[in-house]
Amino acid sequence: MNFVCIVDKEIILRKDENPLTGADFENLKASNPVADEFTENLNELSVLALASADNLSDLYYRVTLREYNVDHTTEERFWAYRAKALTGWHKETKYCGACGAKLVPDAKFTAMDCPECKRIIFPRISPCIIVLINKGDKILLARHSYRNQDMYACIAGFMEAGESAESAVKREVKEEVGLNIKNIRYRGSQSWPFPDQLMLGFTAEYESGELKLQEEEIADAQWFDRDNCPASPKPGSIAYRLIHEEF
Repeated sequence: MNFVCIVDKEIILRKDENPLTGADFENLKASNPVADEFTENLNELSVLALASADNLSDLYYRVTLREYNVDHTTEERFWAYRAKALTGWHKETKYCGACGAKLVPDAKFTAMDCPECKRIIFPRISPCIIVLINKGDKILLARHSYRNQDMYACIAGFMEAGESAESAVKREVKEEVGLNIKNIRYRGSQSWPFPDQLMLGFTAEYESGELKLQEEEIADAQWFDRDNCPASPKPGSIAYRLIHEEF
């Protein structure tokens, strides 16, 4: 069984770097309030979500999931991200959206059942695109208006109903920075459970247009040399992999 303990956007780890155990869960619950707890036997995953972690003993420490992403394996990130995504889904999925009845856990699947209208509600996944645009030996990076930091990253956005991923790439780039692009190529994907995104990564080439920023979304956008970028996403993220050609 894989034991994962989270609190908001952080993960709780043992200071001796050994995996958490059921005994650790009991220790953590004894001194901290619990927000959620569940087990997925099919996936061999046991999750403890704390409402706060103000009383951690000196056996444990906590890091953000973004920091955890940097130096842990793909499998370890899967357990952590699944724990985060399902905890958020549990918190938001209490009642049936069709009839209003209180939902109950499904006996077989990772899902919630409506006892009245018999709907089965599975965890929500919101597909998004993220794209790195090349112009000769330059790449386009943008600083997003909603971030309280000076990080520059790739253009990204949610897909809309009826769109293909490639159409979403073209639309988001045109809307956010006013450019036309070509040669869109899919590079890979990454779960991003903040709260429920699946990031689909692409590269594309500049075709035409001048930078015209959508100010409510983009604070700044510039062409940079790939080996002389400003503050950008950390290793382990799909944005980092796109910027540093790790595909």
